[in-house]
Amino acid sequence: MVKYLTIGARTPIVMEMKNATVVSINDRAVENLKYIRETMERAGSFTAVPGWGGILMGISALLTALISSRLPSKELWFDSWIGEAILALAIGGWAMQQKAKAVQSTLLYGAGRKFALSLCPAMIAGGILTVVLYKSALFGLMPGVWLLLYGVAVVTGGAFSVKIVPIMGVCFMLLGALALFSPVAWADWFMAAGFGGLQIVFGAVIARSYGG
Repeated sequence: MVKYLTIGARTPIVMEMKNATVVSINDRAVENLKYIRETMERAGSFTAVPGWGGILMGISALLTALISSRLPSKELWFDSWIGEAILALAIGGWAMQQKAKAVQSTLLYGAGRKFALSLCPAMIAGGILTVVLYKSALFGLMPGVWLLLYGVAVVTGGAFSVKIVPIMGVCFMLLGALALFSPVAWADWFMAAGFGGLQIVFGAVIARSYGG
């Protein structure tokens, strides 16, 4: 809208009135609350879950699956996967520590401490069940139990981390449940698909979306 204002004998002054955008107070309040909520969620989440470390863990698992499938005995198969578990734990711990430093987080306090402690119950249960299964020579049940309980650990820990982490845990749980009801001959395929494939896929997503 344009208005002309004449002051005495002077040249008319053109005044342009632009349409003002009216912002609802309720809309601004909702946006502010959303921003505050998202900020608090980020502050209360452990974001140092290692993406690249997860990829390395997946690669080592694929190599272990390839090697273990050719071993002549179940005992050697078991030893190879226990060695892989130790290696994966070392890789994951180192990678998590490095990323925690990069994002100025810590595993000793706050969300980092909750994340780490939430992993422990399922991991401990997995260790106990592994001893029981080994004594009973039930090697065919181990892949399903390992995948299932690893998934439980990731889901519980993921409650204090970014949203993709518990989703990864659920995928491990589903794969582990499927492995428990599948032929023993498929054991190495399930191990490769879970600790190899899923770990690499979700590790890549985490590395891309959450800073390494």
